Order: sequence, then C-alpha cells, then structure tokens
Amino acid sequence: MQIILSGLGRMGANMARRWARSGVQVVAFDRNAEARAAVAEANITPVASLADGLQAMPAPRVVWLMLPAGEITEATIDGLLPLLSKGDLLVDGGNANYKDSVRRAAKANAVGIDYADVGVSGGVWGLQNGYCVMTGATPASYERLKPYLEVLAPSPTQGIVHAGVVGAGHYAKMIHNGIEYGMMQALAEGFALIEAKKEFAMPLAEIAEAWRDGSVVRSWLLDLTAAALQKPDDIAAIAPYVADSGEGRWAVEAMIDLGVPAPVMALALTTRFATQGKGDYAAKLLAQMRAGFGGHAVKKQ
Repeated sequence: MQIILSGLGRMGANMARRWARSGVQVVAFDRNAEARAAVAEANITPVASLADGLQAMPAPRVVWLMLPAGEITEATIDGLLPLLSKGDLLVDGGNANYKDSVRRAAKANAVGIDYADVGVSGGVWGLQNGYCVMTGATPASYERLKPYLEVLAPSPTQGIVHAGVVGAGHYAKMIHNGIEYGMMQALAEGFALIEAKKEFAMPLAEIAEAWRDGSVVRSWLLDLTAAALQKPDDIAAIAPYVADSGEGRWAVEAMIDLGVPAPVMALALTTRFATQGKGDYAAKLLAQMRAGFGGHAVKKQ
C-alpha cells in the first residue's frame, strides 16, 4: 500500500504516522520544511514538492489532501490535475464545503481522475485512538480507498462509513460538527449553572466524573470536560473567546437551504459569535433602549 499525502498539520502529520506504523508507504509533502522533517520516520518519505511525490510513485496513485478549506485546496487541486494520470484517485480529507467537493469532483472526472471526499474526525487523539472517516465516493473508488480508511479507523469495522456519492463525506462531517457544537454548548452551559450555585459549593469535577459512568449524557466530550474541570486554574486563565470553524456555519446554511429546523446548531453557532465580541454593538444598543423607555441605568466601560 502506497499513498501520497499533502498537508502535515496536526491532523495530517498524525495520519501519516498512523498509516506508516501499519506498514503503508507514505510520501509526505508540506510547504513547511519543518513539518516535513517532523514526520521523517520509517515508511514515511518527505518530499520537497508534490511533483516530486508523484514521480516517486508509479501510477495509478492515491493522492490525499489534508489542507485548509478554500483557496489553498482549490489552488492545489488546480495545480495537481495536469500532473496526475488517468486512473489516479484524488482524495480531499480536509474540512471542505461539500458543494466544493461536488464541483471539484466533476472537474477531476472530466480529465479522467477519480475523486473522493472524506470527512475525518478524531482531532489530536486520532494517532492513538483512530479516526472516524466518512467517505463520499463511487463504489469503485470507495473499495479502492477502503484499505487506507481501515488503517485510519479505530478498527476495520469501527468508525468507517461509505456515506454516499461524492460530497456525502463532507456533508456528513459538516452535520457531525454541527451536532458537536450543540453538545459542547449544552455541557458548557450546564456546568456554568452548577458553578453559579455558590451556596451549594458543588464539586464540579466530581460531578463530571460521576456522570462519565452510567449517565445518559456520558460521552467523549464529557470525558474531556471532566479532565478540564480537574484544573480550574487553567480554566480561569482562559479568555472567554471561542472560534467557529467553517463547518458549523455551513451546517446552519444547510438548515436554511433545506428548510429543516436545527435550532440547537444555530443557537450554538450564534453563541460562539457572541464570545467573539460580535454581539457587543447590539448589547450596547439594547442597554440604550432600556434607558430610553424606562430610565434604566447604563453601565459605562
């Protein structure tokens, strides 16, 4: 088994290592020389360019991209297509918009290149625990890709799914992330309510630990929350700012496009906007309205 991987960030580098440690020959590229050097181990061959990687491996090849969504992925694909051979399989494993995946697949297929999109979940723990991989591809491309997916997954029968046609992999990952937003928000709000009940002096970390076993809300996200609550000083030192990835926004856009209600996802996304200061102007205006009609005091900065 041989694969070319472009993109050696936190996810890509560990995917390369997981493949390599299972015997897959990985040709690895990243524009950052330090990232290339960091993955130099048995069964991984770092290369200075994707063109070098293609020359190092006979066709038909599997080329997997783990790049940021948007212009970087688009430019890489446009540069790759003239270098690939008919029958090569191009895989986008980054967090791309599923609409882009459908469009890029048509562009690749037009020049004889197979295309698949894979939503990958597992974060920084994927190397140790395996990744959940959701694939959009034709049946033939999926069967070709399946051995590589089985190595990435926790086991050949766990965390792996052929989600449907091209685009389905990234669509499934997009919805997965929307659900993740809602679950994270619910846990954060719940523990905030417990922490706020000062007169009860409730042991947050112990409650979280108890919930991890037997509770209907037990989950990996709860496990991570319980671990975080063991270090309250670390939490106190963190700024109340939460970034939002493109996939949370895309999930809400899909809600609007399809007319299917998903209020939890939408509210979780807008709550993240609030932490970023994007609701500050509205809050100031609300305070001024209250002062206008009721004479309520306005708090100055």
